Amino acid sequence: MRYFVAIVDEGAFSRAAASLGVAQPALSLHVRKMEEELGTTLLLRSAGGVTPTEAGLHLAARARGLLAEMHSLEEELRGLGDQPSGVVRIGLPGTISVILSVPLIARARAQYPRIKIVVAEAMSGFVRDWLREGRIELGVLYGEIGEAGLRSSPLLEEELVLLAPPGAPADEAGLAILADSPLILPSEAHGLRRMVEHSLRAESLQVDPAIEIDSYPCIKRLVADGYGCSVLPWHAVAEEAAKGLVSVRRFARPRLWRRANLAWNAARPLGRAAQSVQDLLRAEVEQLIATGVWVGARGVDAQRRPDPAARSRQG
Repeated sequence: MRYFVAIVDEGAFSRAAASLGVAQPALSLHVRKMEEELGTTLLLRSAGGVTPTEAGLHLAARARGLLAEMHSLEEELRGLGDQPSGVVRIGLPGTISVILSVPLIARARAQYPRIKIVVAEAMSGFVRDWLREGRIELGVLYGEIGEAGLRSSPLLEEELVLLAPPGAPADEAGLAILADSPLILPSEAHGLRRMVEHSLRAESLQVDPAIEIDSYPCIKRLVADGYGCSVLPWHAVAEEAAKGLVSVRRFARPRLWRRANLAWNAARPLGRAAQSVQDLLRAEVEQLIATGVWVGARGVDAQRRPDPAARSRQG
């Protein structure tokens, strides 16, 4: 399974062989035997590499989950009776990763030197897929998580603000300004875009973005250059606003708040290392908010977190 997943991920037998340290003919023979035993074609070969068939994609997805479970079990057994150890993989949206990753890794290195944290950064939708497939143990997701295969608990709420070119008024703005300004927003696949549109529909407003781009740095640069306005988390634009590169305007009440949740796969109990990192992550978020580093963020009522009994059932 490990060999097959590597071939699918690399897209070619030669690259998979190099990454695994295995002879290419051995990998080719391995896949042929798998296809014979399963009675179906798993990979389509071409001069440019390999492409998984529907059966191959299904096998790769299930194999990733099984390999992740095996890895988690091995790490858990190694750590019994000792300090937590092992690799913990975390998926974070870009705006959260930029403020949380470094202090979290530093805290983990100081408190649990035998734990290695691997951070993968992507949009919330990709993080959700990684959790479902078992590629990561923990993930931060925006919005409601109405999926039976995932469990979650609230992590924080962050305020969204209007980002405008430098020199714009500093007073609060109503949502109607979004319908009257050229907007720069992520594509429709992005959770932030969906939230903005939902808020506008609630006010009987519609918007057609002038520019769509799934890159926060590019959005900030376009706004700074005067191409339009945008809506982003306050902490993601605080540095540029302090330098005078952009203007930030809070929305008039009710303000725009976005919920971030800490999630994990319900079918794969968290090992000691992952549970330890989960606690560290929460503690770091609370400290970043309390010290004012995480601008425009607030904690979530502790009553809305899982009860201790539910937590104990994770592991």
